[in-house]
Amino acid sequence: MLQSCREDSYTPKPRGFFTTYFPEKKYQLFDKPDYPYQFEFPTYGKIEKDSMFFESKAENPWWININFPELEGKIYVSYKQISAQQTLSELIEDTYKMSHYHSKRADYINDSVFHTANNVHGLFYDVGGNSASAYQFMATDSTKHFLRGALYFDVTPNVDSLKPIQQFLKEDIKYFIKTLKWKK
Repeated sequence: MLQSCREDSYTPKPRGFFTTYFPEKKYQLFDKPDYPYQFEFPTYGKIEKDSMFFESKAENPWWININFPELEGKIYVSYKQISAQQTLSELIEDTYKMSHYHSKRADYINDSVFHTANNVHGLFYDVGGNSASAYQFMATDSTKHFLRGALYFDVTPNVDSLKPIQQFLKEDIKYFIKTLKWKK
């Protein structure tokens, strides 16, 4: 009778995720000489010059990444000059293809048009689900400048655990777009 009251059974613990503590929102200016653009970015981000595009050399010296090491995320920023060799319509088509490449894993892709007071306009892509990139955007003045950005994380996509970080960085991307200005 004494043995029947013993409890040797295993009780599973509920699944949990790490708590993420977000830094205070403060911004600083990126305005390097020789760059055809400037913008503000978070103080907890680090600008890195991007010299490689997959296995090839970057097309021009104005490609950068904004790295968020504590959040394991990175915004890849590529810049191109609109020309006869790279027309605006071709650049927009490339952006569309790259953004919709994620439709294989995405639950949805919503795009929204934006216009800023700095003569910057473009599209912002919100990619839902377990896709590799949650947010992408393209910005242009339609005559000379074209800039594309995409947020990626250095972890396996899991919308449940990444959603708070994605939302936090979405505000920073929107601020980047709002403060983006063309030079030259």
